[in-house]
Amino acid sequence: MACVCPFQGIRYNQSKIKDLSGTLCPPYDVISNEQQQELYGLSEYNFIRLEHGRDLPQDTNRDNKYTRAATTLNKWLTQAIVTVDKTPAYYLHEYTFYYQGKELKRCGLIAQVQLEDWGRRIIYPHEGTLSQPKSDRLNLLWALQATTSPILALYEDTRQKLNTLLARERRRAPVSTIKMTTEEHHRLWIISAKEVVSQIEQYFTNQPLYIADGHHRYESALTYRREKQLDATSINEVAVNYTLMSLIDFADPGLLILPPHRLVRGLSRSILHELPKKLSSFFEITKLPISDSDVWQRIDQLLSGGSESSDHVKLAMFGLDTEEVFFLRMRNFTAASNLMPSFHTELYKRLDVSVIDHIILDNLLSLGNRHDESLLDYSYDRMEAINRVRDGEYQLSFLISPVKPALIKAVATIGDRMPRKSTYFYPKEPAGLVFSLLK
Repeated sequence: MACVCPFQGIRYNQSKIKDLSGTLCPPYDVISNEQQQELYGLSEYNFIRLEHGRDLPQDTNRDNKYTRAATTLNKWLTQAIVTVDKTPAYYLHEYTFYYQGKELKRCGLIAQVQLEDWGRRIIYPHEGTLSQPKSDRLNLLWALQATTSPILALYEDTRQKLNTLLARERRRAPVSTIKMTTEEHHRLWIISAKEVVSQIEQYFTNQPLYIADGHHRYESALTYRREKQLDATSINEVAVNYTLMSLIDFADPGLLILPPHRLVRGLSRSILHELPKKLSSFFEITKLPISDSDVWQRIDQLLSGGSESSDHVKLAMFGLDTEEVFFLRMRNFTAASNLMPSFHTELYKRLDVSVIDHIILDNLLSLGNRHDESLLDYSYDRMEAINRVRDGEYQLSFLISPVKPALIKAVATIGDRMPRKSTYFYPKEPAGLVFSLLK
């Protein structure tokens, strides 16, 4: 199955940078312009300069964020700001964070993983992708010849064989402890003992991997490999066949998936006026007064399980009436299924996000393929989604339940993909903890 290998990681040199809390950054795809500026100011060595550099008005083909990232990397290597570990190793990352007042710990094994085309059914995707983010990562790969941030992928350890081994490793003193805030910190261990490395490699020879977060980075790596293979003067056969992944057990207690609630605007009055009648063709509608003290508890109870525990998709909608939340329970799956692309599986068609995207957004709201992204946004916090409608920024919000890891595995295994923005793994794996060269 998957070829999971140790690698010579590149890490910040702690003899030169005593406090690493100012060096890490989120992966590129969740960094806002405002956060990008803050990260630049946080430290002159913040990893933002490699992961997601600033665009400048005077940029040219020879001087742009990608070439500047390459210059920065070369400078940091020359000055030993970052150094290459001498021995190939696995890197064990414990991420401690808080969500809704509860402390969680997520444990990921950062490794070099051999690239496999989707058709080989060794590494599985679970979501669709867009072309622009892939183009950005491909440009960075060519400029840096380095993998800057690991893809988050899932594996199944039902007998707890690997997790028992990793738990023993976590009892050792970590090589790095990075306290970002009082509610977020990272610990990193290096696993280089030959016997342990061999056990880890052997474990994954029987395991498929499921990409949780980082589809664009993985597909960019596949494209980079193909393009490199056409360039006989610069190919390094070993390096371009691999990418970095942080491997996490499906059953990890810190694996948190948030629901990407949909927000919609740009709708005409006539479309909004006709929407309740159109919805009634597919759903049973229950109106819940938003002023009731237990309204959100009731909605959570109604939504819980969603399409994973019954034949009925369950959604909530806010915006048609600011005094009420509409609870939608599907009652006509056959009619809904007929409006979805026939090549998708029945499991796909029963997903909450599939029903919202294909039935409600595409058909009932006439948004087609939603090419105009200015009309659609996503929120991973229910009350934020409601308040952005209350404030007039959007007209409607559609609330869904989070997808469970088992459903991700089920959809991917049968060869289908969920609509994009079906899942949000929280928090994102940081960039800058360890990375690798592709040359």
